Amino acid sequence: MKQTSRGELLRKVQETGFACVDMNLYLDNHPEDKNAINVYNSLCSQFAQARCAYENVYGPLTNFGYVPSKYPWQWICQPWPWDREFNY
Repeated sequence: MKQTSRGELLRKVQETGFACVDMNLYLDNHPEDKNAINVYNSLCSQFAQARCAYENVYGPLTNFGYVPSKYPWQWICQPWPWDREFNY
């Protein structure tokens, strides 16, 4: 089984997160579109799965509210996505 790279996992989080926001904006203007609601719900599920896949390997993406910390505290143990060493 091929290991998914950190960059690939993060890209999936970003792509599905963007798609969720995009569908949310569409639904603000088309709240009766059942198909769009189904797409939005599917994307939200994909986003949650992508976020969990990333966080299970590399730690939390946000500082509170989504993922409990393992011991020891993990919030600052890895480079941030915008740090140069993140990509190495």
